[in-house]
Amino acid sequence: MAFPEPKPRGPELPQKRVKTLDCGQGAVRAVRFNVDGNYCLTCGSDKTLKLWNPLRGTLLRTYSGHGYEVLDAAGSFDNSSLCSGGGDKAVVLWDVASGQVVRKFRGHAGKVNTVQFNEEATVILSGSIDSSIRCWDCRSRRPEPVQTLDEARDGISSVKVSDHEVLSGSVDGRVRRYDLRMGQLFSDYVGSPITCTCFSRDGQCTLVSSLDSTLRLLDKDTGELLGEYTGHKNQEYKLDCCLSERDTHVVSCSEDGKVYFWDLVEGALALALPVGPGVVQSLAYHPTEPCLLTAMGGSVHCWREEAYEAEGGTG
Repeated sequence: MAFPEPKPRGPELPQKRVKTLDCGQGAVRAVRFNVDGNYCLTCGSDKTLKLWNPLRGTLLRTYSGHGYEVLDAAGSFDNSSLCSGGGDKAVVLWDVASGQVVRKFRGHAGKVNTVQFNEEATVILSGSIDSSIRCWDCRSRRPEPVQTLDEARDGISSVKVSDHEVLSGSVDGRVRRYDLRMGQLFSDYVGSPITCTCFSRDGQCTLVSSLDSTLRLLDKDTGELLGEYTGHKNQEYKLDCCLSERDTHVVSCSEDGKVYFWDLVEGALALALPVGPGVVQSLAYHPTEPCLLTAMGGSVHCWREEAYEAEGGTG
């Protein structure tokens, strides 16, 4: 007689604080995991970018070269390069190991809110309050962008990249998806200024947050509204949202000091995680594990599931 298979365990949410990084770089504007989730980047209002091991709480390197606060950063697929953008209107390409600036791309007319590498890390895409997305060739010495996407009627708040698509959110209330294989642009009107957009991990859906304190899950191909998620507060700031590592939960920052988790299918609030007394400015979700980073003020907190035991005890 065969015993029944054990039921797969349900998704665990990161709700146990296991580490706090006092970043020492003014207000932390953004926190981002690297590609495999072993390291993270913090963007500071003091013009620096810092690389950490978040679970150990160790600072690995500080990158200095921006002229004003750093607003976003991303790592390349092979962990050899970083890109960042900031209030100085510049997009910077860094060498991870040496900490040196490899290239500084200028051309945006306003602060750069968001940066991403393409999959091969040969191109950096940057979105700015000047309403444009610019594509910079990392290997070329040419100072101008190789392409400019300027369909938005207001500032770009969010840019994400898949193997053949660019997803952008704008203050004009539209989500735009550029299909680079087909050479087509798809646009969905949300109506409220968009603060963050992202692909689901399976690539079928897009998640959009906007300043009406609502997140919306859209079918990527049809634009059909699949779900709405409310209860958090987002009326003023550009805040991050994402999906959990297995696409089971929708996750968002909030202006009331919490991170909100909703069941993706049911739409019900699963957890409101108290982070602190301010605005949760930024968050990052680990690519494969129930691990969350949150930024508030000058600190980053690392959260794990309840059953998690750190090596050598929690710190």
